[in-house]
Amino acid sequence: MSQPILAVLAYFSVGILALIVFLSCFEWVTKYDGWKEIGRGNLAAAMATGGKIFGICNIFRFSIEANDTIYQSILWSAIGFVLLLVAYFLFEFFTPVFRVDEEIGKDNRAVGLLSLVLSVSLSYIIGAAVI
Repeated sequence: MSQPILAVLAYFSVGILALIVFLSCFEWVTKYDGWKEIGRGNLAAAMATGGKIFGICNIFRFSIEANDTIYQSILWSAIGFVLLLVAYFLFEFFTPVFRVDEEIGKDNRAVGLLSLVLSVSLSYIIGAAVI
């Protein structure tokens, strides 16, 4: 885009929309109602959701830096989101001693913190890999 302010507004708008869509997908696959739990003061749910928000935005940041057009950025951020979602399922799968969703629903803050750290950490790996 030739006008920097328009580019900022475009990327900001698309980023917010992507965040809403991708976060809704995360909410759809979790067994607990994240926003309801946060409203009840569930810190584990707040940490897990915060990590997802950071992770999604971080992947979108990397995709903006790595691509020339907004369309490419959207495509690569969507691919990055799918990878983050896969990582979420792997986290659930590789912790057979407890169910991540159930523990977050019960306000297990240790699991919530681990979920936050995994989302943030993996978003850097995923983000660095986007073209």
